[in-house]
Amino acid sequence: MNRMMTQRVLPGLRVGMTGALKAGALAALLAGSTAAQAQSLAEETYSRYVDASGSISLPQDFRLGWTHLGSWVVSEATAPGAGFHDVYTQAEAARSFREKGVFPDGAVLIKEIRTIESGAKTTGPALWAKDPAVWFVMVKDNQARFDTPHWGEGWGWALFKADDASVNASASFTETCKGCHVPAQQNDWVFTEGYPTLQAPMMK
Repeated sequence: MNRMMTQRVLPGLRVGMTGALKAGALAALLAGSTAAQAQSLAEETYSRYVDASGSISLPQDFRLGWTHLGSWVVSEATAPGAGFHDVYTQAEAARSFREKGVFPDGAVLIKEIRTIESGAKTTGPALWAKDPAVWFVMVKDNQARFDTPHWGEGWGWALFKADDASVNASASFTETCKGCHVPAQQNDWVFTEGYPTLQAPMMK
């Protein structure tokens, strides 16, 4: 009787243990994959978009290959940030933020500000973005790699103007960037409420 019960129970135990081992192996694999992706992201960022002295460059053609996080519109023509604001990052950075709630080392945020056009459309009075004016670039730095005026509070900061996108026109992080980002200081200096892509999808 005991032998028969053992024969009936042990196969189930073996299946359960095998399932648990597979689940554990899968979790370890995913964790390792996420860590590898994070390291790869930082390596790519600091080899392609930041030079050895900490100078930041504007990534090219980001609209085509990067993930769009969200948009802002500052419609007041006399406001310092007037225009359409579209924000982009690498797909890996967006996925990592969804998983962990923070931007990973090497994440690059690009805010492109374009001029506003307006007119009557079949749907009604409309506003749309036209010519690029400036690009703001933030580079996540968890290792305090650089001690220069353009790096601080865990980020690298840069400003590029449409008339010469090869030059960082920012005077420094504290002079050009910090004032606008102070309200988001407790959120790693980023206004993530404007970025629906970082939230869980509405439909799965």
